[in-house]
Amino acid sequence: MDTPNTPLPDTAAFLDDPQRKPLEIDTEERRGPALFRWLTLAMEHIIAALLVALIVSVSANVIGRSLLNNSVPWADELARMLFIWLIFIGAAAAFARFEHIAVDILVRRLKPRAAHTLYLIQHLIITGLMGVIIWGGFLVISRASGRTAILNVPWSFVNVSLVLCAIFIGAVAIWRAWQSIQQIRSPDVTTSSDGGR
Repeated sequence: MDTPNTPLPDTAAFLDDPQRKPLEIDTEERRGPALFRWLTLAMEHIIAALLVALIVSVSANVIGRSLLNNSVPWADELARMLFIWLIFIGAAAAFARFEHIAVDILVRRLKPRAAHTLYLIQHLIITGLMGVIIWGGFLVISRASGRTAILNVPWSFVNVSLVLCAIFIGAVAIWRAWQSIQQIRSPDVTTSSDGGR
């Protein structure tokens, strides 16, 4: 029977993958390259600003339609552009913090070398996909000559968010692939602990 002063079990042991520690970018604990940490923090601040601007834009249109019986013509177009930027910057920041959905049941049960071999394969695939996205994104940007209908913003400005996201994710994936190679060659003893299992 638990007493009232018994500490609760640490859920991090069940949720965190100990094999992943050398690959993490953590701004609070200063893990990972300083450039990636700084860019992640900058992206998170940009995300907050974009979210506020998106809420203001949509709210202005709703208030204009319902209270003033006159919609704000540029609000819908601005909201669409802000949402596109929010998606891609959010995807890059989430990748830096390992916050994308992942099924890690296999990699958590493997020994460090085997786990980092899977991480290496994963990040090489991600790097290849980001290369394709960057190449395709530059093609789209170079061929996009149009502008948005109301705000007259070049579509290339909207599309550049995809390229910037892919460049950041590709750079982080290359760094993580290199870290995995280092772990395969000489696994760190401290990262191979399995939480007492």
